Amino acid sequence: MSPDQNDLWFLPLGGCGEIGMNLNLYGHDDQWLMVDCGVTFADPDRAHQPHVQMPDPTFIADRADHLAGIVITHAHEDHLGALPYLWRRFRGRVYTTAFTAEVLRRKLVEFNLVGQVAIDVVKPGDRRQIGPFEVEWLNITHSIPEPQALMIRTPVGSVFHTADWKLDPAPVIGPPISPKTFQALASEPPSAMVCDSTNALVAGHSVSESELIPGLRKIIEAAPGRVVVSCFASNVARLATLMQAADQSGRRVALLGRSLKNMVSAAKATGYWDSKHRFIDPFDLGFFPRAHFMAIATGSQGEPRAALSRLARDTHPDLTLEAGDTVVFSARIIPGNELLVDALIKALKARDIEVITADETDLPIHASGHPAADELTQMYQWVKPELAIPVHGEPAHMAANAKLAGAAGVRRQLTGKNGDLFYIRPVAGIRRKAVATGRLGWDRDALIPVASD
Repeated sequence: MSPDQNDLWFLPLGGCGEIGMNLNLYGHDDQWLMVDCGVTFADPDRAHQPHVQMPDPTFIADRADHLAGIVITHAHEDHLGALPYLWRRFRGRVYTTAFTAEVLRRKLVEFNLVGQVAIDVVKPGDRRQIGPFEVEWLNITHSIPEPQALMIRTPVGSVFHTADWKLDPAPVIGPPISPKTFQALASEPPSAMVCDSTNALVAGHSVSESELIPGLRKIIEAAPGRVVVSCFASNVARLATLMQAADQSGRRVALLGRSLKNMVSAAKATGYWDSKHRFIDPFDLGFFPRAHFMAIATGSQGEPRAALSRLARDTHPDLTLEAGDTVVFSARIIPGNELLVDALIKALKARDIEVITADETDLPIHASGHPAADELTQMYQWVKPELAIPVHGEPAHMAANAKLAGAAGVRRQLTGKNGDLFYIRPVAGIRRKAVATGRLGWDRDALIPVASD
């Protein structure tokens, strides 16, 4: 199965019909362009499965000599994390921005791939010819530095690939959203728009990251003892927000968790970390008065080995929590992690530690990085694609996205699943189950098939 010079195809191997584990392929003129290569994590009730899971890349691995290149849109695990595990199977050249490249290089060290993976660092606004595809990188807003949407052009048609995004007029890190960037695309217009569906069922507009400081500051200032805030380690914008709130509240901050330290280090190396935001060593936490420091910890999803779970069990080497201390969850619960998070909260409360979650506060303390319904409608109205292909969501999310696209004036919408082949040119359509897909898991330093159950 190979596209000819008149074809423009879209083939998702991961991330279509599910949230996470993104791996997308675009086909034209006997060549393929890979966009993103991410992981997901096993559900807690499937402890028999490997924890780290990723799309089975057999289709493109079997056609590695037809892989023009790999574009990584941003540094979140569900878009980047599988590349070190899978790269040896297809060995493509990687194109991405400076921050994402910095995060990727750190991961490659763990897999003895330093110096083997060719990485081309691009800037927002750049255009590169990658085989028969011309790729343009477009600044968009999300919860991590340098998130990029892509305009992928070929002689027969084009695709606007949003990756993860929101319309944030005042992000804490990076430039605000620029409507003109996307309105300009309507003059082409794109043959298709492949779009994030995560929050398509959420009415209205997402909260701006900059709106979180008052709520977080209120909690921190009211806390009589120690404060621990847990969030996604990759949410660099949230880390910066927390630093501002702590500074305004007169508290010093320590990081608990290797992944948090790695992200901050990458942000410093690429100029995305304010030099005035400095951390204290976790070892020194015991010497600080309880009301004068705050810790940011990994483990907002209840991960047993993360810092927050160790604090709940009182087994963390650098910090002991006491009755009257406060733990704040500045993150949403990923579906499937409810039992783990509930058990963690119960363990903390059993020790008379106050727990505050994002759905219990009068002011927001968490902002999603994905577009709600009004933002999706706005983007469709700006870009005016001929065809909408919702991805990055479960079937209900993608169906809602498609409905919004139709109401916004997009003439046709196609929804499908991993392995479905979407025809964009010359005639729009879909071939169901065109390619076999599945999952691989990382188990004892080897990749093994993950059985669906």
